[in-house]
Amino acid sequence: MDIKSITDVWDRVIGTQPDPPMWLVWLTGVIALAAVIPHNVWHVTRNAVTIAHEGGHGLVALLMGRRLEGIQLHSDTSGLTVSRGKPHGLGMVFTAAAGYTAPSLLGLGGAWLLAAGHITALLWGAVALLAAMLVMIRNAYGVLTVLLAGGAFFLVSWLTGAATQAAFGYLVVWFLLLGGVRPVFELQGKRRRGGAPDSDADQLARLTQVPAAMWLVLFHAVALCSLIGGGRWLLGMGSGW
Repeated sequence: MDIKSITDVWDRVIGTQPDPPMWLVWLTGVIALAAVIPHNVWHVTRNAVTIAHEGGHGLVALLMGRRLEGIQLHSDTSGLTVSRGKPHGLGMVFTAAAGYTAPSLLGLGGAWLLAAGHITALLWGAVALLAAMLVMIRNAYGVLTVLLAGGAFFLVSWLTGAATQAAFGYLVVWFLLLGGVRPVFELQGKRRRGGAPDSDADQLARLTQVPAAMWLVLFHAVALCSLIGGGRWLLGMGSGW
């Protein structure tokens, strides 16, 4: 690849693309909702939320100066991220809090990029994040899942036109915004039934002496505020708030 080709690719990534028609924005939102609500469908699509969840743990662990040992993704849509460092303190708190908030915050950031017309940048940014995550995956199912996700983003960004890229980008962001809400309600239901004693909220309660219910409130607030703000950006309502 010569310099001119590299420059063309770079200009394509950082450039802006035209806004898609509003009917496409609404249609991708409806499709994303259909991928979140039905239980049988959600059992499959939730894998994407798990990638974001565990990726959030891993990224924040690194930002907090912890040593990331590895990430596992399982076929039952559960996951595990292991990092080394002090077992208490702000670093551990932020790392534990990052999981349930990551999908929604990624969706919010994606909505901001789409509102600014940076559709290709969104797709390539996702490829970069998934490639970095792939290095830390420690089980076969996790490798397969991340490879499939990263491959989908790469193929769409490299081989398709502006309309397809826009449809894919809006679908992914809507899914993250909507899909970030359901796991928090699921966790709340499990805890009400006496399950998930080692959930992120319970770990945070042990780390901070703040009740797990308050951490659930925080998770709900982040997910719902991100959905409202990101939805406003996607629908062209000016400021996300």
